[in-house]
Amino acid sequence: MNSELLPNSLPAERKIDWNLSRTGARWLYIYCANCGKDGGRVLENEMDFAFYLCNSCAEKYGEIPNTMMVPDEVFFEKVKEAQIEKYGRILNPEEVAVELQDGSSFLSKLAKSAK
Repeated sequence: MNSELLPNSLPAERKIDWNLSRTGARWLYIYCANCGKDGGRVLENEMDFAFYLCNSCAEKYGEIPNTMMVPDEVFFEKVKEAQIEKYGRILNPEEVAVELQDGSSFLSKLAKSAK
């Protein structure tokens, strides 16, 4: 995905979700790049970029060439299944943050595959 061609779903004034942010990882609010609907949270990253389309806008405008689109429900179900398979349970937000910081972890690889 080319961040130079897509709008940033992170607002100009970053909003941190302190309920999720722990162990040195800060979770930022993101919003639909088209309509502004809450898009959940993403880990702060060195690219200072995230792109998100809500399901309604994705259905309305279709696929973006050379990108992969996964409906929220499908992605989160895959994450849930992967956690249960690998760890035997759903991880809490702190544990997820630790796993995502480790580029070689199972969850980190799953998150990268959805991009």
